[in-house]
Order: sequence, then C-alpha cells, then structure tokens
Amino acid sequence: MQTSAVKKLNVKSTAFRTGETIPSEYTADGENISPDLSWEGAPSGVKSFIILVEDPDIPIPKFLISSLVHWVVYNIAPETTSIPKAFLNHGLSENSATLGMTSYRKLQYGGPCPPFGIHRYYFKVYALDNKLDLQPRKATKKNILKAMDGHILAYGEVMGTYKRKKK
Repeated sequence: MQTSAVKKLNVKSTAFRTGETIPSEYTADGENISPDLSWEGAPSGVKSFIILVEDPDIPIPKFLISSLVHWVVYNIAPETTSIPKAFLNHGLSENSATLGMTSYRKLQYGGPCPPFGIHRYYFKVYALDNKLDLQPRKATKKNILKAMDGHILAYGEVMGTYKRKKK
C-alpha cells in the first residue's frame, strides 16, 4: 500500500476516544449499531472516502488472517466529513456510500464481539482520489486495499477497545 505523501486525517467519535472502551450500544452485546465518526484534514482532490473497521486481536494465526473486518463502507461522497451513529444500519444508501463485505460475509456493520479478553477495534478512514468500481459482494478488505493502492490522499483512525461482560 502506498505510504508517501499521504496526509493525516483527524478521525474521532463522540462515542469513545482512542484507547477508551467502546460503549456496549455499538457492540454485539448491545444494539450492534455503528458509532458516529467525523474527520477533518482531507486535502483537495478527494473523490471518495472509505471506512474499514478491523480487529487485529483475533485468536487465529496472523499468517492465516491478519484481522477480522467488522465493517466496510466505500464510495462515501467527497463532501462528507461525518457520519451519524447507525449509519447504513438498514442497508440504505446515504451520501452515495456502499456497504462492502465483512469477514462474516455480511454487508452490514458487525460490532465488537471478542470471544475472550480485551480486543482493539480500529475505525479507519481513507480519503481517495477516485471512486472504487467494485460490486458490494466483491468489496472485501483484500479487494478494497488493492483497488485503493496508489489512490490514498489521506488516512486516519480512532481505536476503541472492548471486552465482553460475563453473563
């Protein structure tokens, strides 16, 4: 993936700050809806944004899979600087955004649900100089990363943690 000349996006959420616990409302233990996100610092020339949410703390060897993808949203309109909570929760198109395929083979947000321990969840936002020409079921992390290679203008992330409560 390209790294030179990539600007920094300041990504944040009102639901949690980097390193803080993600409230259960945004997890599989709660309403399982996406938190709000906002970003600033996008350079000129942005044609679309992408959001990827990943958990790298999975109990699977890294050589088999590097992370679990909990959410993919691509082709978000270039004038967008924030999304509300429960964005695309019902599969409706907002801001010309399209849902991509998660590790769970679903076209929807899948909130944190670690099998044990505390896991980290990275909410990554990419600003691109193009829109991606991918069908939703083909918009996997691998295909998204390949399609945006050489097109990333800016990048930022906010990371939250989550540990399931014992029942």
